[in-house]
Order: sequence, then C-alpha cells, then structure tokens
Amino acid sequence: MKKPENNQNEIGLCRADRVMRNVVMTLMVLLVIIILYPLIYVVSSSLSSGSAVTTGRVLLWPVDPSLNGYKIVFSYRAVWTGYLNTIIYTVAGTAINMILTTLAAYPLSRRNFYGRNFFMTLFLIPMFFSGGLIPNYILMTKLHLTDTRWSIILSGAISIYNLIIMRTFFQNSIPGELLDAARIDGITDVGYLTRIVVPLSKPIFAVITLYYAVAHWNSYFDALIYLRSRDLQPLQLILRDVMNSVKVDLTQIRDAVVLAKMIGAADVMKYALIVVSTVPILFAYPFVQKFFQKGVMIGSVKG
Repeated sequence: MKKPENNQNEIGLCRADRVMRNVVMTLMVLLVIIILYPLIYVVSSSLSSGSAVTTGRVLLWPVDPSLNGYKIVFSYRAVWTGYLNTIIYTVAGTAINMILTTLAAYPLSRRNFYGRNFFMTLFLIPMFFSGGLIPNYILMTKLHLTDTRWSIILSGAISIYNLIIMRTFFQNSIPGELLDAARIDGITDVGYLTRIVVPLSKPIFAVITLYYAVAHWNSYFDALIYLRSRDLQPLQLILRDVMNSVKVDLTQIRDAVVLAKMIGAADVMKYALIVVSTVPILFAYPFVQKFFQKGVMIGSVKG
C-alpha cells in the first residue's frame, strides 16, 4: 500500500523539479537578453548610418551598414599610439602587480611566518586611510616619474584587496603537507613557491590577472594627472580627445540637412568609440572564465 504513495510523491517531486527548471531557464534567458541587447545595440549602431541612428531606426541589426564611424576613429594616428601605450601599460603593469602581490601574499599565508599579523595590519591601514591625490603627486614628482611611463605602471602597483584574496587562497587551498614533503626533498622556499604553489594556483592567478588587466585598460585618471606628453597617453585619453575634436557648435549651422548629418556622424562615432575601447579587453574573459568562479569563491569566501 505504501508503494503507490511513494510513486505519487516521486511524480510530484518530478513535476516540481520540472517547473523549477523551467522557471530558472526562463529567468536565465531573460537575464541573457537584458545583458546582451545593449552590447548588440552599441555594435549595430556603430555599423549603421548616421541618419539611421539619429532617427532611431536601429533596434537590433545594423541599418544602412557603414564603417564611417570606424574610419573617422582610426583616421586619427593618435588612436594607434594610444592603443600601443595602453597595451604597454596593461602588460607591464599587470606583470608587476602579479609579482608583487604573489611575493606579499605567499609569506602572509604561512602561519609560521613571524610578524604575520603585524605586516597584515600594516597592509590594511592604507586600504582604509589614504593620503589622497596631492601626496601621491608630490611623491611622483620627487621620484622624477611624472610624464614617464613608470608613473602609470608603478602607481597602484599592488592592490590590498587582491592581496587578501590571493593570501586566503594560498592559506586554504595549498595543503601544508606539501611544504613538509618539499623540505624533505631539499626544496627551498623560493623553489616551493615557483615549482609547487604557483602551478597549483592557476585559478586565482587567472582571476587576479584579469582584475589587474581590466583596471589598467580602463585607467585614465592617473594618466590625466601624471602625463603631459601626448605620445605617452593611453587609449582612454586619446579617445576623449578625439571625441572632443569632432564637437562643433551646432547652433552655428543653419542648413537642416548638414545639421542632421553632423549629429548623425557624432552619434555613430560615439558608438564606434565605445566598441573600440571595450572589445579588446572582452576577448580576455573567455580564456579565464573556467577559472573565474573557482578562484573567486575559494579566495574570498573562506578564511
């Protein structure tokens, strides 16, 4: 007599699971649409004609396809210089960030490190209390780093937040027995870090590298403060200057056709600038996506 009840319960659970699955799938599809539509709209607008963008005819796909926006953007030689500078700042800055963060996080993760709490507190103080812009600028000036690439590469050379995440990962994910086994084999601390800890920490290295790289790619304020030479400016500042250079006083234009063309060209160029400045860094996400969840969850939740 109990078997039919069990069967009914199983059927009820299966129906509930199917309903929940359908609800979750529907919500996920809606979420994907909400996230993807603005991206598709920006790309489509950058590939459409100025009149189509101005009149609002672009909804999903490009209307009257045109590359005029990109032609205007890339006709500026400074854009290519800005790309090169941004790549240099991103690659060199991220490399320095990762080296310093790793060298600081590893000893702080060792429970037998004498003075660990003191040094951790020392790191945390500037995380909450900063000297501000003026002391930083004075420091760069005294070090003769202003108007040089080093002012961008070395400013913010280590993030305390990323340091804490990496330290927690080392502390909770690298078994202490590995160190004992390595010592038996005669491996030094440096060898243990480079030959054992680093290869086992690919998830957190991928995540922290992405954090640093995105920050360097999008950074513009430091360059605005420390750099005066146009040849050293990153892409973000160059694109801002390009956008400002095409602005005209529309009140001085009496011809309605010319006015509409100018407004349309400015709108298309605005979307082209967004694509030019964001698409390259988006290609980094697929390479670290498989490590992202594991690295963030292990490095930040535990501890």
